Amino acid sequence: MSVAVEPSMGDRGDVTVVPPERRRLLRREVLVVLGLSLGSSAVYAVLAIIDRLTQKVALSQQSSSLNNSVTPDRPWLDLAYQLTGYAVALVPVAAAIYLLRRVEPPTAAVADGRWSPSRFLGLDRRRPGFDLGTGALLAAVIGIPGLGLYVVARALGVNTQVQAANLTGQWWTVPVLVLSAVQNAVLEEVVVVGYLLTRLRQLDWRLPLAVAASSLLRGSYHLYQGFGAFVGNAVMGVVFSLVYLRWRRVGPLVVAHTILDVVAFVGYTLLKDHLAWLR
Repeated sequence: MSVAVEPSMGDRGDVTVVPPERRRLLRREVLVVLGLSLGSSAVYAVLAIIDRLTQKVALSQQSSSLNNSVTPDRPWLDLAYQLTGYAVALVPVAAAIYLLRRVEPPTAAVADGRWSPSRFLGLDRRRPGFDLGTGALLAAVIGIPGLGLYVVARALGVNTQVQAANLTGQWWTVPVLVLSAVQNAVLEEVVVVGYLLTRLRQLDWRLPLAVAASSLLRGSYHLYQGFGAFVGNAVMGVVFSLVYLRWRRVGPLVVAHTILDVVAFVGYTLLKDHLAWLR
C-alpha cells in the first residue's frame, strides 16, 4: 500500500525524512533490494578477492574476464543467453523504482498524484542535452585518470589483468557489448546512487556517510578485479554521488557510465591484440 509522507516529518533538501517508528521498513527494503542486486555482487566479490589472495599465483598474474560467451559453438543460443542476462539484471531497477512510489515515497508531492519516481530520479527525457553533455564530460574526467590508475595498480601488483570483453566474433558482438554497457550503467546508477542515496537520506543519514556508503558499495562489487578497481570505482562513486546530489539526475551518470563501458568493452574487442602495454 502506498504511504503518503507528511511534510511535518522533516526533510533533507527535496527528500522527506521518515519518522523513527517507520524506518525499520525502509531498512529491510534497502537490504532486500541490494541483496537481490549489487549487494550480493559485493559479497561474491569479497569472496573472490580472498580466493585470489590465497592462491599461489600472484594477484597481478591473474585475470578477470568480463562479457564471456556462454555457448560459443552455438552463436544464436549465446545471443539469447546474453540478452536474457541483461533483462534479468534490470529487474532490481524496476523494483527500486516501484518501491520508491509504493513504500514511503521520498516526497510529499506524491499526494497530488503527479509524482513520478523516474522523474524524481532524473531518469527521463526532460533534459537530454544536459544529460549527454554532462555525461560526456564526466566520462572524460573519470576515464582518463581511471586508465592511469589501472596501469599503476598493475605495476604495483594489486590488480588483475582485466579482459573486458570475451564474446565470440559474431555480427551481434558489438551491439551486445553496447547493451551490456547500458545495462551496467542503468543498474548501478539507479540502484547505488539514485535509490540508495534517496533511502539513506530518508533514514536521516548524514550526507557524507550516505555518500561514503554508496561509494564503498560501488568499489566493493569491483573487488574481484583487484584493489585498484576498488579504489578507482569508490572514487568514481564519490564524484557521481556529488553530481547526482547537485542536479538530482541520474541521467548524466548513466550516460557517463555507458560511455566508459562502451569504450572499455568495444575498444578491448577491437584492439586487444595491440594492448600488450596494459597487461
